[in-house]
Formats: sequence, structure tokens, C-alpha cells
Amino acid sequence: IYHGPLLDVTASLLADLKWIFQTEYHSYIYAANGHGAWEAALTNVLSRGDTILILNAGRFASGWGNMAKMLGVTLETIDNDGQRGVDADEVEDYLRADTKGRIKAILVVQVDTASSVVNDIPAIRKAIDAAGHDALFMVDTIASLGTMPFKQDEWGVDVAVSASQKGLMMSPGLSFVGVNAKARAAHETANLRTAYWDWTAREGSVHYEKYGGTPPVHLMYGLRKSFDLLKEEGLENIFNRHRILAGAVRAAIAEWSKSNLIGFNVTDEADRANSVTTILTGETDPGDLLDYCEQRCGVVLGMGIGHYSGRSFRIAHMGHLNAPMILGTLGVTEIGMRAVGLPHGAGGLQAATDWIVSQVPA
Repeated sequence: IYHGPLLDVTASLLADLKWIFQTEYHSYIYAANGHGAWEAALTNVLSRGDTILILNAGRFASGWGNMAKMLGVTLETIDNDGQRGVDADEVEDYLRADTKGRIKAILVVQVDTASSVVNDIPAIRKAIDAAGHDALFMVDTIASLGTMPFKQDEWGVDVAVSASQKGLMMSPGLSFVGVNAKARAAHETANLRTAYWDWTAREGSVHYEKYGGTPPVHLMYGLRKSFDLLKEEGLENIFNRHRILAGAVRAAIAEWSKSNLIGFNVTDEADRANSVTTILTGETDPGDLLDYCEQRCGVVLGMGIGHYSGRSFRIAHMGHLNAPMILGTLGVTEIGMRAVGLPHGAGGLQAATDWIVSQVPA
């Protein structure tokens, strides 16, 4: 039976979302940015007065938590300085102390795009299990999905959220939620549910119900092309490409940092994300550098956001990119630092080139 092109695209997208999340359970699509997926995740499993635990390693887990607070949820937070990943042992100790089970959900991001910290999701899951805690484990993969491994079922993630504009190589406008059976059971008693975000409503038999209304047709077809590219390259190849290009960026920064002004925000190499890198500039505002690179060279560097504003810049290395793009960005950054007089160690571009040669032999 022929179901029509829109229905077929939707079916393929939902199936491929389960593939990219690495889950056998449910997936949902929203015509919204990543903050929409945040709200969808919260409203479908929580009730007013619930307590949740925020594992903060930068800016975005706390932002997700503040959204929950506006919905009537109580927040508890384990903070750090944003220069390292979440400490799984600290999480375990905190949960062991929650003997009455007041914490209903634990929120964390896999990659924080402000700090460029990557959190060890399997280690946090093991900490939750070691503490014998039953809270839902909810993970934001907006800046990580499609750039590094994420295995929702294997890692015991109850709710995963993501969006279209980073590793999935699309324009902003779509966001996604992956949900396992435990989260789907919690959904049945949640009282924060609303019509637009509701999972049950989106499981209706009529096609428009999959989108809570009119389908975002152009975005759907764009995402279909993105998934086609991802499947053609293969996840392991994609992850390796991101690892190599991230390593090139880090090799350059290691040379630049010999000035004692430029430096990594994330102190431990194991905690550095393969999707984005935050570069500290001490007390120097890098605004002149960003302006020069964009206006004179056509390269847009990311500004520091939140706590990092005015003292850092960011280089994204995620999604549809290759070695020429990264080497061009690093070369322009070196030109810009020289042009505006930002002290830095020499030889960053050469170090990046050497790194790629070491990883991609003839």
C-alpha cells in the first residue's frame, strides 16, 4: 500500500533517529530548537513539585534546569568550575545520601558548548547504579550527537535530547527526543504534560499528529538528506573524522598556549570535546580578533558565552567539515592573532598539519 511521500519520510526519519540515538525504543520529532526538546523532555516525565539533580559542567545543564524551575520543579545542583567533566564519584555520593528518593531525574549534557567539556555518560550511569538510585537519567546530546559515540540503550540513558543544527548538519529548527520504556512509564503519571509536547498525542495514527500540527516539510527533507550522508559515511568513520580534526585544533592551541596567554579552558585532555574547543585569552577581550577574522578573512570564530564572554573564543569542529576547512580556520586564526597583536606561540598551523599526517598515513 502506498502511503505518500510525507508519511514515508516521517517513518524513515523516526527510524533513523533511533539509529543515531542507538535505541530500540521511541523517538519523537519537534518543530523547535534544542530548547524545545528540553521542555518536551521535562514536561513528559515530571510533575509539579518534583526534585531534579543538575550536573553542571559549563552553562547548558543549568539552563535546562532553570527551564524546569519555571515549570514548578525544585532544583538541586552539583556544580564545578566548567574546566572539567562531571565527577562520577561525587554523583554517587550525592545520590547515596538521597535515601528517601526525592530526586526524580538527573540532567546532564554530553558536551557543553560554552565550556567545551565532554562528560563521561557511561561513568555517570555506573555511579547512579552503584548508588542504587531510581531517578531518570536525562542527557542532552545537542552538541555531541553525530560527532562522537552515544549509545542510549547500552549506556542506560532514559531520555536523550538533540537538535538538527550541529552534528546532524542541518539548519536549526528541528529537535528530537529518544525515550526508553522507563521514561515512557513515568510519562503516564506526569502532570506537566501539555498538548504540543505530549508523547502520547504524537503517537496518533494521523500524520500531522507526529508533529503536533503542520509538518515542517522543508526541514524534514533536509534532515532526510543529512541522514543519508551520515549513513553513507558510517558512524565509526564519522567519529574518527571528528577525532582527527579535533586533534588538529588542539595541536594548534598547544603551540599557541606557549605565549602563556592563549590556553585551553578544559584542563584534562580526556575532558575535551571532539565537537568544539573553548580557547581562553586571559584578561584580553578577543573581540578584535573575531572581527578581523570575519570582516577581513571571511572566517567566523565563536564568541565566548556566559561566564566565558569577553575572555575566550571558540572553534567548532563538528558536522559537515573536513581538513581544508579546519586548516583554513586555524590559519586565519593565526593571521588574526598576529594582525591584532594577540600574543601567541608560533607554529600552530604546522602542528595541526603534523597531527593530521600522523593520523592519516599515505
